[in-house]
Amino acid sequence: MMVMGALAVLQLRNLFAVVMLSGTYSLLAAALYVVLDAVDVAFTEAAVGAGISTVLMLGTLVLTSHEEKPGKAIHFPALLTVIAVGGLLLYGTKDMPVYGDPNAPIHHHVADRYVNESGKEVGPPNIVTSVLASYRGYDTLGETTVIFTAAIGVLTLIGRIGLGFPRRGRPHPRGETKRPEEET
Repeated sequence: MMVMGALAVLQLRNLFAVVMLSGTYSLLAAALYVVLDAVDVAFTEAAVGAGISTVLMLGTLVLTSHEEKPGKAIHFPALLTVIAVGGLLLYGTKDMPVYGDPNAPIHHHVADRYVNESGKEVGPPNIVTSVLASYRGYDTLGETTVIFTAAIGVLTLIGRIGLGFPRRGRPHPRGETKRPEEET
């Protein structure tokens, strides 16, 4: 079902339908993460992928057109670049450990300490809370800062906070914005 949604997003020209399908895709991905017992990732996917991203894309559609402009069919240099990078990425996966291997290096770096010592070192009984709030607290703070900065950037771009930029039309000689409907 997710593959069909992704293919539909690629084929549609109506941008509103693309936004709705993208939100649906994110909700399906969140449901898949719940099935895989990754509830924290599912919550993030639902909040960011289906929630915030959908709202931001709908806000963008208010300011732009609802139909995608037709473009060139194939841009061969870009196609060759994508094929080359994809080939390099596939070649790089040859050195990866077998999926689900309990002896893979990633499982023995700090995971054992997090599982065994988080209750004593941090306090909360939930290991995920311990990791996000204490062990990776600065990382979580950095992610929050990035999201806050992105929100300020989006609000600035759509002109919802006054930073002295004209919203539409040309600047008035006295520094005020003269809107197109005010022109004589």
